[in-house]
Amino acid sequence: MQDSKPVKVPIPVGVKLSAEQCPKTQEDEEDMSLVPCTSAVGNLMYEMVCTRPNIAHVVGVLSKFMSKLGKEH
Repeated sequence: MQDSKPVKVPIPVGVKLSAEQCPKTQEDEEDMSLVPCTSAVGNLMYEMVCTRPNIAHVVGVLSKFMSKLGKEH
């Protein structure tokens, strides 16, 4: 590890995603239904498995909230 080089991670240090950030009102849920989040996360999963293992942590964290992704997610 002494010769390893630091790399940037796709999620900033200290970012906390939680269920509290999920849409709470019908209007918020309707707004988020217009955003293709599930498709984007699915594409990221494919990229993670095939070519980009460095994004595995972020994709895993986002996957926990797939049923109700919010704007913060």
